[in-house]
Amino acid sequence: MGIILASASPRRRELLALITEDFTIIPAKGEEKADDTLEPQLLVKKLAEQKAVEVSSEHRKDFVIGADTMVFCCGKALGKPRSEAHAREMLTLLSGKKHTVITGVAIAQNGDVVNSFFEETKVEFFTLSENEIDSYIASGEPKDKAGAYGIQGKGALLIKGIEGDYYNVMGLPIGRLYHTLRRMQII
Repeated sequence: MGIILASASPRRRELLALITEDFTIIPAKGEEKADDTLEPQLLVKKLAEQKAVEVSSEHRKDFVIGADTMVFCCGKALGKPRSEAHAREMLTLLSGKKHTVITGVAIAQNGDVVNSFFEETKVEFFTLSENEIDSYIASGEPKDKAGAYGIQGKGALLIKGIEGDYYNVMGLPIGRLYHTLRRMQII
C-alpha cells in the first residue's frame, strides 16, 4: 500500500512532499464532470473525488489523493484561464475585491472515496491597474492557475491579505491533509 497523488500540479507535488517523500504521481486523465447546481464547496469536493476514484480504480491497494481548487468571486466560479484575454477578464474581476478559494480533497482506496473534505480561504486583492494586470499576464504565471494567479509567485504582489490557509490557495491544504492522513493511520 502506497500513496498516489492524482495530480500533475508541481505545487501539489511540492506540498505533499512536506508530509512524505514516499508517494507516486499518477494524474487523473478523465474529463471532469462539474455539476454547476452544487454549492461551491460540494462542487470542488466532488471534482476531487472524481480524480481520486478514477486513479484508485486502477491502483486499488493504494491510497489515492485527489484535489481540485477553484476561485469564487461575485457569484462566479473561476477555473484556469483559457487564454490571455480570459486571464485579463478574471484579474479585472478580482481587482480590489475579496474572493474565496476553495480546495476539495479526496482520499480513495479500492475505487471508493474513504475520506473527503474542503477548505476555504478568503483572499483580498489590491486594486490593480491595467498595466499591472498586463505585466502579470506577460509573466506567464496565470496560465495554469485557478483564478489566473498564483499566491506563491508574482501573484503575491496582487494580494492585499488573506484569511485562512495559505497553502489552500496554492492548491492543497497541507496541514489539514496531514492530520487527516495521520488520523486514518495512512502515515
